[in-house]
Amino acid sequence: MTSSSYRQPWLHDRQIAVLGNATVLSAPDGALGAVGTGLLVDDRLVLATFALTLGAPGQWEAPKVISSTSRGAVTSLWACARNVGDAGPDPSVEVHTQREVVSGGLREQICVVSRSHRPVQTRIRLEIGSAAADLAQIKAGRPPRDAPTLEATPSGFTWFDRRHRTTVQATPQPARVSLDATPSASADSRGYLEWDVELARGLPVQLSIDIDVARREPSHFDADPGAPRVDWSGISVRAADRRLDKLVDTGLEDLRCLLLRDPLAPDDVFAGAGTPWYLTLFGRDALWAARMMLPFDVHLAGGTLRTLARRQGTISDPETAQEPGKILHEVRRTSVVDIGDGLELPALYYGTVDATALWAIVLHDAWRSGLPPDEVRELLPHLQAAMAWNRRAADNDSGLLRYRDTSGHGLTNQGWKDSGDSMRRRDGSLAVAPIALLEAQAYAVEAARGAAQLYDAFGVEGAASERAWADVLAARIRENYWVTDADGPYLAMAIDGSGIPVDGVGSNMGHVLGTGVLSAAERDATIARLNSPDLLGEFGIGTLGRSNPAYNPIGYHTGSVWTHDSAIALLGMVREGQPRAGAGIARALVDGGAALGYRLPELFAGESVAGMPAPYPAACRPQAWAAASALAIVTALLGLSIDVPGSRIVLAPMRPAPFGPLTVTGLHFGAALLTVSVDASGKVGISGLPDGVEVELE
Repeated sequence: MTSSSYRQPWLHDRQIAVLGNATVLSAPDGALGAVGTGLLVDDRLVLATFALTLGAPGQWEAPKVISSTSRGAVTSLWACARNVGDAGPDPSVEVHTQREVVSGGLREQICVVSRSHRPVQTRIRLEIGSAAADLAQIKAGRPPRDAPTLEATPSGFTWFDRRHRTTVQATPQPARVSLDATPSASADSRGYLEWDVELARGLPVQLSIDIDVARREPSHFDADPGAPRVDWSGISVRAADRRLDKLVDTGLEDLRCLLLRDPLAPDDVFAGAGTPWYLTLFGRDALWAARMMLPFDVHLAGGTLRTLARRQGTISDPETAQEPGKILHEVRRTSVVDIGDGLELPALYYGTVDATALWAIVLHDAWRSGLPPDEVRELLPHLQAAMAWNRRAADNDSGLLRYRDTSGHGLTNQGWKDSGDSMRRRDGSLAVAPIALLEAQAYAVEAARGAAQLYDAFGVEGAASERAWADVLAARIRENYWVTDADGPYLAMAIDGSGIPVDGVGSNMGHVLGTGVLSAAERDATIARLNSPDLLGEFGIGTLGRSNPAYNPIGYHTGSVWTHDSAIALLGMVREGQPRAGAGIARALVDGGAALGYRLPELFAGESVAGMPAPYPAACRPQAWAAASALAIVTALLGLSIDVPGSRIVLAPMRPAPFGPLTVTGLHFGAALLTVSVDASGKVGISGLPDGVEVELE
């Protein structure tokens, strides 16, 4: 097979479980072995093969999976062994598997149950195959080679690669532990565990397999699981439409299992962007996930802000795109080489135009949501550095924040739509660099005004200057980004290097809502365009309008629907005082999430198949800001705004309620836990508020 014939593995039919720095990807039948399956730890494939069969030598057969699901760290499989037990159409031997990613590895619990009227004697065999391959090799679709040699032990195997030691231990002890003697390229990397069992009717036989993966050599970013550091068990959403409940429960568990601890300060936790391709710190992704979680957990925002502040830029370095005050794009365990796209990024990379403003926005919002003043105060020097970077980024002939990759091997586009083909004009052509993204300007305006409020509250100079600069930048948005087509005025997605608007109709305009940039008329025009058939489909807002010649419903940023993108527009409509305008988006997201097993993916196709959403085959599942979007929907349904320093809370629920009467438990107002309910008539109830807090109902 030539290098050009390798393809990135598709994940849409994979069962995926994650905990912190480890992910297991299973084929539909539960087996590990095909390209794109296996156990990955610290962005390394360490276990390539894990396949269960029953029968006898020469008659092995894998159980047939009839039901499977994954949530958080657990994949559950229900299978039937059709080659053993009673003859006839009804299977009589069941195989139940719980595959759980644990800190430092994987735990497999296998339960075999017979329903046969007679004892069933069979042999259970587990095939184990080692691996040592980087994530880039797996993402490129290249099968792992040079697998480490297995060493047999009485209960399993051990093997070593440069980065890890992997140990497999089975309970009860197998009757046989053997190494593969078949001459092949992988002969020294496979082994077998076998048990002879007699199955009595209704009496389960249970096996446990523990796979422990220990680091042997440090990387640039040895982040451990952060799930044990949070307790979200008190968060509960109960709606008449129970699909919303399930979507929130799954989103919370997925997000919890994506959490990582900062290796420089393990008490601080942030959300890894998504698995398997982005299971690390991405500034933009972590900040949006933390922001969406603010009404429920302010400490995630605190940990995220500090983790990024520790790595805030201090020097100018074109190779890493680092600049003083700039917030990073990503930090990896090793440098990143995308074999397919020719992308080469250092382990610590700053190629993002919007993460710095988003960092400032989340600091402001976390302060309003109850982040302790001492924690806010410690971050104010980083805020000042961030705001200085925003100004320098706009210190050019356009007066706008813009980007260009000067390294020759970094990201061509440095907003959240970071694929090379995302910036499209109305005629479908590509925009030329440098690019000044619409949302980057709006974020910078919101960041400056939020910084001004923080400066006033904490006695820091510079508030008037930030407000004045924000007003100037807001005026530049109004002057440069509004364009018109046959359907009326709308915001272009960017200004290109020639100073011409990138006038393709795209979802970027949704990120401007709620930033304080738009007049009432501009707000209404933006909301109308987002809700138009050109952008809003059955399950969310498309990244590019259907009228564009470059539209591709399964294009990464050229027509697909991104969960967080639609959720951000929904939140923006609520913040603009137009909650009813977002009801259709909320329903679309819940409809799509329910049809996709209640696990909101990174993105999915912009067109449906017989009324069902079609997956984007390579999408991460779970993805942090997609999982957090379930909580963003709840915030939007309540029309919730919390202001702890101002002792004020606003509730403006959607009426009529898209999902019926709703009760939300586990909201925070500082240290207080709140329960908010909205009944069928739209009447609001709230309990748990401290004395003296003003409640504004709209």
